[in-house]
Amino acid sequence: MTETTSDVQARRRALMDQGLARRRSADRLFRWLGFAAVAFSALMLALLLVNMSSAGIAGFQRSELHFAIPLDGTMQIDAKRIAQPDPMGGLELAGLENVVKNAARNSLGTQADDLVGQGAWREVATAIIEDPSLLTGTYQAALPASDDLARAQRGEGDPAMQQLAKRLVSEGKLVRTFDRGFLSRSDATSPQSVGIWGALKGSMLTMFVTLVLAFPVGVLSALYLEEYAPKNRWTDWIEISINNLAAVPSIIFGLLGLAVFLALFPHYRSAPLIGGMTLALMTMPVIVISGRNAIKAVPPSIRDAALAIGASKVQVVFNHVLPLALPGILTGTIIGMARALGETAPLLMIGMRAFVASPPSGFTAPSSVLPVQIFLWSDEIDRGFVERTSAAIVVLLVFLLLMNGLAIYLRNRFEKRW
Repeated sequence: MTETTSDVQARRRALMDQGLARRRSADRLFRWLGFAAVAFSALMLALLLVNMSSAGIAGFQRSELHFAIPLDGTMQIDAKRIAQPDPMGGLELAGLENVVKNAARNSLGTQADDLVGQGAWREVATAIIEDPSLLTGTYQAALPASDDLARAQRGEGDPAMQQLAKRLVSEGKLVRTFDRGFLSRSDATSPQSVGIWGALKGSMLTMFVTLVLAFPVGVLSALYLEEYAPKNRWTDWIEISINNLAAVPSIIFGLLGLAVFLALFPHYRSAPLIGGMTLALMTMPVIVISGRNAIKAVPPSIRDAALAIGASKVQVVFNHVLPLALPGILTGTIIGMARALGETAPLLMIGMRAFVASPPSGFTAPSSVLPVQIFLWSDEIDRGFVERTSAAIVVLLVFLLLMNGLAIYLRNRFEKRW
């Protein structure tokens, strides 16, 4: 029995329908897989943010003791003396520490010396320096509690101290409140007194040095390799080397900074200048690679049109190619700087793990950075430091978001369409 033309056409249509059905099924499967991948990524990001935020809330708080400190008639010091170059030392000589201790004993009892945080009187001194009129009245103090009392308020430590903490809480003398000084203080030996400003300022200075060194050198290298360098074995070897440098573990750059930069500047150990130079070496290959890709994406017709109307090679590169490639270059810069901001290993190698109790005064002053500060606090046994670690991570994430937001704004600002 021979197959008719209509039968052949029907069989072909059936095969075509089967093929279309398979392709549509594959398309639906791909769409759902893509949606599932995006949803999973968004879920993991949301879990990270929620976990860090919930854990960081406690890190932005501290246990404080509230009591009155009578300053009128008890301090043999005047406003003129406070205005001297060392007002803190003047208040110490005037006996402010003893005044604070006596006020704490009168309000909290004989155990007050074990309840008030060590060096808490300095916060009173800072308030007096900012407002000398406090010497004429009674100062309502909110001073950090000792580490033992803070642990007791959290339900840890000595049972007797926990009972005392409960009594002070019921009397309104011990409260857990938002620590406004966490963002303005530097590192300390007590979790009640630590702050993040020293490490945050160190990160800002280090990132500034990194950007100033890596961005112009990386962009100029990409322009030369893509627009001027001849295509030969030498440039091929350079390209391979740059690609390999982008994949080198970060600790290797730390070893390089230790062997080169600290050998040239031995007195600047743990300084933002050395840290920025080390991170610039790590960030530069990423900027070069992304810069070359962005420059390649510029249509050749742009170059040909500029040359046709008499523009020189330099004018073509800097007036036409570079502005069009700048958004892509900034994207690579964002990736490189974000990686540099979170790096710890290379900075540990050059000594940026020292205890620094004051914010850096400049690019050559001893400093810490946020990732290293987080690493050091996470290694502490006290739970108070663990809470501060979560708060520092939140600060780091906010700093990263602000830095990336600025970079994205600049990228969109300079974006041009053709």
